[in-house]
Amino acid sequence: MAAGWSELWLVAAGGGLGGMARLALGDAVARCLGTGLPWGTLAVNLSGALLMGGLAGALGPPASEPAWSLGAIGLLGGYTTVSSFSLQTLTLAQQGRRGAAVANVLTTLVGGFAALLAGAWLTGGLS
Repeated sequence: MAAGWSELWLVAAGGGLGGMARLALGDAVARCLGTGLPWGTLAVNLSGALLMGGLAGALGPPASEPAWSLGAIGLLGGYTTVSSFSLQTLTLAQQGRRGAAVANVLTTLVGGFAALLAGAWLTGGLS
């Protein structure tokens, strides 16, 4: 099914807000914890997974409806940042910090899935 204009506008609005929230949280965390590791991106991705789990728990399976278009596809799609995670992991490896690169991947993947499950559980979507 093709997306209609109203769905596209909801995704665009959510994406804009999500991108601004990503920048704000990522910068705040980096100021607090430093930039030795990509803490800001990790915080964004884990909190995004938690929020996505909460949305999935509250709304049920993904569907083509305004809440999913705005919240999941737009807001959380613009908020989480796989491209930044990938680039920062590559940079760690290029700096010879292969252990830190592997730790970043494992923490993001395992932590992200755990946060997703927690979000679904907190909203009653996981029994």
